[in-house]
Amino acid sequence: MATVHTRDGEPVEKLLRRFKKKVEAAGILKDLRKHEFFTKPTEKRKLKRLAADKRRKRSERRVSTRT
Repeated sequence: MATVHTRDGEPVEKLLRRFKKKVEAAGILKDLRKHEFFTKPTEKRKLKRLAADKRRKRSERRVSTRT
């Protein structure tokens, strides 16, 4: 849980800015979006496989450009 304590004479805008930075750093929004909709186990496996293929192709591309 991201918490922000107010300082004396601090404007609300500055307080909100600090809160947003803490929420972003904690990864709360990313986790919320991940759990926003139910994904079937087959969809999860498919997305995981596609991400692995993308990483593999990227690493192959890097190796081929270095030689």
